[in-house]
Amino acid sequence: MRIGENDSLVIEQRALGSVFLNRIVIFDLYLPKNVSDPATMSLLLINDGQDLPDMPFAAIVEQLLTSGQILPVLCVGIHASKDRRNEYGTAGVLDYEGRGVTAKAYQQFLLEELIPYIHDSFAIQGFHSKSIAGFSLGGLSALDTVWSHPDVFTRSGVFSGSLWWRTKALDDDYNDATDRIMPQLIRQGEWREGLRFYFTTGSMDETADRNGNGIIDSIDDTLAVIQELKDKGYREPEDIRYINYEEGRHDVATWAKALPAFLLWGWGRERDDE
Repeated sequence: MRIGENDSLVIEQRALGSVFLNRIVIFDLYLPKNVSDPATMSLLLINDGQDLPDMPFAAIVEQLLTSGQILPVLCVGIHASKDRRNEYGTAGVLDYEGRGVTAKAYQQFLLEELIPYIHDSFAIQGFHSKSIAGFSLGGLSALDTVWSHPDVFTRSGVFSGSLWWRTKALDDDYNDATDRIMPQLIRQGEWREGLRFYFTTGSMDETADRNGNGIIDSIDDTLAVIQELKDKGYREPEDIRYINYEEGRHDVATWAKALPAFLLWGWGRERDDE
């Protein structure tokens, strides 16, 4: 169903039945117009796609495409379900409350159902690159998906990511060094050439500071993940980009302000590797 159109984009909403998730998944497609060679187009999946119209995402992408600042990218805003805290966890590792039980199924949906559906629907045999981004818990999911499937995805965008995701409660002998899940997954994994990572936080994301070091947890946890990536051999700013917004909050308005820079980072025409 077509839900919008402007000079550079057609916006459609579609639904896809998922065997893995046992539900109907709604997603919005932001389709660039006048792409002469579909193989030059990239694919960007975005968790919590139901929030994109409030940013407004279509206007942001249209401005960048019309001005020629970014290369063609097909963006897919995947609507979250009511079971968001289970689907957006880390695949294979539950948090201390047992959340994330369908995170692996969500990744299977992306890889085995959604991406093949997009290929078939638009007769695109291959994309120039595939990436995934998300906000808050959706950002954690995006990072875990890229880290788990580097043969498919090359970039992740993590906006105020829930990188606190942990295996122990704070009152259960919790230790930052061993109990945060995403840093452990990176530590246990291997360096893979070509992966790139984009992180944002806001200085007003929250007020919590569990270790009392004067840095809010949102920033602390993001810096910890970045350090693990650096320890693996990824470099900043070549492979890793991190931006903290001093007035940024944990909300749609802040993420909307951060999106143009993310899109330019990933798909700007000045990029040497495009």
